[in-house]
Amino acid sequence: MRVVDLRSDTVTRPTPAMRKAMAEAEVGDDVFGEDPTTNSLQERVAKMCGKEAALFVPTGSMGNLVSLRALTVPGDEVICHDGAHFFHYEVSSLAAVAGVQTRPIAGNRGVLDPEGIVAAIRPPTYTFPRTRVISLENTHNLAGGAIYPIDDMRAARKVADEYGLSVHLDGARIFNASVATSVPVAEYAAVADTMTFCFSKGLGCPVGSMVVGSSELIEKAHRFRKMHGGGMRQVGVLTAACHVALDTMIERLADDHENAKRLAEGIAGIREGAVETDDVETNMVLVTTQPLGYDPKGFAEALAERGVKFLPYQAGTVRMVTHHDISASDIEYALEQISLSVS
Repeated sequence: MRVVDLRSDTVTRPTPAMRKAMAEAEVGDDVFGEDPTTNSLQERVAKMCGKEAALFVPTGSMGNLVSLRALTVPGDEVICHDGAHFFHYEVSSLAAVAGVQTRPIAGNRGVLDPEGIVAAIRPPTYTFPRTRVISLENTHNLAGGAIYPIDDMRAARKVADEYGLSVHLDGARIFNASVATSVPVAEYAAVADTMTFCFSKGLGCPVGSMVVGSSELIEKAHRFRKMHGGGMRQVGVLTAACHVALDTMIERLADDHENAKRLAEGIAGIREGAVETDDVETNMVLVTTQPLGYDPKGFAEALAERGVKFLPYQAGTVRMVTHHDISASDIEYALEQISLSVS
């Protein structure tokens, strides 16, 4: 049976060029700082992002953790959107490991209102945790791949500067935002003291994320990476694929966005009210299942039997994610199966 896997852009498989680069990678012991492929990747990414330094980490979750640890001390507090990925999906590592509290606040499709940020900043008294960081997310996962506009990010940065706070950017899919808006990644990174992004999502690599920031902050993050078991040895076999991704996988993200829009428009045409097509800005489609006659779990199970995979998501919705391994033909097949399942 044909399978169209829309569960996540993490299911992508490395391209033949990535596999070849991995097999032929020049390697050394990265814990000793001697892996040339990794060193060159970190230097390349730092320059691309307009930062002094960069650090390769195994996962985006570790990237967020070591970044926020570098910006805080135990007992501090981080302001974030109430749908932030690290608040929901990273096993409370910030509290459990770093001893840092989150202060989630409401926002519009992942965007924080500057006045709301100000209202959440703790007064400087010994009875409260100390507000230390404003964390942003771009694109925003729970908001269905919504883009955090650069001007709104700059407004948050202005608040941070006024109150002496740092800014962390969870940019797991920052290249999706950049391709969709034509805003260079370096402009997004300039708003933040630390930024993470993933190689293992839309960029198609099998493993890996990156942290960028000042040399001082990356030195701290490097220490925390080691503390949390992220010191790797001949890791050039992974970072070689990341070089290929930067060469070949960025501009093609526009194809994923086009496929997501086609998928959204097709589902909206099957049942009115199932998809808000204007909300589809990058590679994610949130589908309200009630107009289709299903609850989210039942809809996912019914389509899985037809070879179309996706995940139940927030209340009343499922999420579908396009990526490198999804073609325009796959989108048409998925739409055919969805139409058949609700007819």
